[in-house]
Amino acid sequence: MPITPNQGSTGGGTLVTITGTNLANTSSVKFGTKSATNVTQVSPTQVTAVSPSGTGTVGVTVTTPGGTSNPVPFFYVGAPFKSSLGSTSGPLAGGNTISLSGTGLSTATSVSFGGVTATPTVVNDNQLTVTVPAGAAAGPVGVSVTTAGGTNNGLTYTYVDVPTITTVVPASGPTSGGTAVTITGTHLDTTESVTFGGTPAPFSVINTTTLSAVTPPGAAGVTDVTVTNPAGSDTATGAFTYVAGPGI
Repeated sequence: MPITPNQGSTGGGTLVTITGTNLANTSSVKFGTKSATNVTQVSPTQVTAVSPSGTGTVGVTVTTPGGTSNPVPFFYVGAPFKSSLGSTSGPLAGGNTISLSGTGLSTATSVSFGGVTATPTVVNDNQLTVTVPAGAAAGPVGVSVTTAGGTNNGLTYTYVDVPTITTVVPASGPTSGGTAVTITGTHLDTTESVTFGGTPAPFSVINTTTLSAVTPPGAAGVTDVTVTNPAGSDTATGAFTYVAGPGI
């Protein structure tokens, strides 16, 4: 007498289908010593029922006018506990794969990012990986994991849009570097790096439209300025000019 599914939340509420023979006129379904609810006779060979709360492994039995069946095991599973995301941000377009760590993840069937679900790959009971779906808009969303034991929330993932550069002021400075510049644009609050001609520059995020950076040393002439965040990069071609000092 198979049961599908054969596992469910410790809080109960799992709809199970019981298949067997001589199930007509079923009067009760029990999970251990507890009675199931919403017992429905589908056919003489099939019954559905909703599991009560419980723990561990219990035997499921069906009672008809002919007697009570032998028990078939049903496994109660606790709700998952999430502890961390391998990456907490990524591109608005999605498509990047991240890991999720916690406990009770072996029966995970879906991961939701702000209501948009994705199917995970279970590594083990403590880890799964999932390809992030596309987001509706840049910004933080809640992450929830659904397993046979239920759904758990509590983590946040931030969708990031590709940055753009509008201005670099001042637009020139000495080859020795050290010029404080202000970079304006969009989606700059998640900036991971700023480079002048490929050389990394120290920077500070002011807000989503403004960065402050200090030029590194560079060769005389025009150079590109690039801003990078988890969603990608934008390059302002020839936006800064290194000026050589006078010589005598």
